[in-house]
Amino acid sequence: MRDQKSGYDYGTCHACGEQVPEKQINQAFWIKGNLIVIENVPAGVCPQCGEKVVKAKVGRQIAALIANLNQVPQERTINVPVISFVQKVA
Repeated sequence: MRDQKSGYDYGTCHACGEQVPEKQINQAFWIKGNLIVIENVPAGVCPQCGEKVVKAKVGRQIAALIANLNQVPQERTINVPVISFVQKVA
């Protein structure tokens, strides 16, 4: 089954076997302690388990974007709550 947006067949999810359609996602990366978000990434996203996969060409484009972070045209600052997980000893 080919995806109608790109014509690319992501096939079935390797984790659960569900057919994987293409969606536009925002992908987050932590790089040297900084959160980087790449918007509008075309990716296969499993509707059953949420597993994500990108085509090799998209992966190379993401790697190039990350390698050239000093040339990022736009920067946004957001406040994000951070909660530390602490296990209680029984």
